[in-house]
Amino acid sequence: MRGYLSRALEKNGYEVASVDRGTEALPLLEKEHFDLLLSDIVMPEMDGIELAQRCNEVSPGTKVMFITGFAAVTLKASREQPTAKVLSKPFHLRDLVLEVERIFEDQAQASL
Repeated sequence: MRGYLSRALEKNGYEVASVDRGTEALPLLEKEHFDLLLSDIVMPEMDGIELAQRCNEVSPGTKVMFITGFAAVTLKASREQPTAKVLSKPFHLRDLVLEVERIFEDQAQASL
């Protein structure tokens, strides 16, 4: 699934760094600037909520978007990471791209 998501975003002009777990993402967030962290909530070693919390510490300007297939996890994410967008599975790749575009449109509006 990660490959499909990456390709869909790349086809729409976004640069993507793709890793398979939060413990691999965190060092990248510490070294480079990212506009958006797109993370599944359920992952091995470090869940997406913990990753987003750590991201806020090392890169507070990075927006966060979760994807999940579990409604209960969505509720937990919205409580623990209230500024994050949550996209529930299943979704169409176009839905993902539209949500990412909305995040950046909202960010552009907020900076005006």
